[in-house]
Amino acid sequence: MDLGTIQKNAREEIRLTAETFKGHVIINIRVWYQDDAGEMRPGKQGLAFRVDLLPTVLETLSRARKGGAA
Repeated sequence: MDLGTIQKNAREEIRLTAETFKGHVIINIRVWYQDDAGEMRPGKQGLAFRVDLLPTVLETLSRARKGGAA
């Protein structure tokens, strides 16, 4: 399931998806890039984690947004 896309720069975007892997819902955040032919391709950069970790990820990102460390 496509959750959204964030434009990173002129040739890259960050795609967020939810997928099922081995019976677990996984959140996948991956950088996609535009190849020489103009096609969007998934890059190596990214992060995937179980959906049950989402509250902790969001809490940590919230602290980062506020400029604070743990």
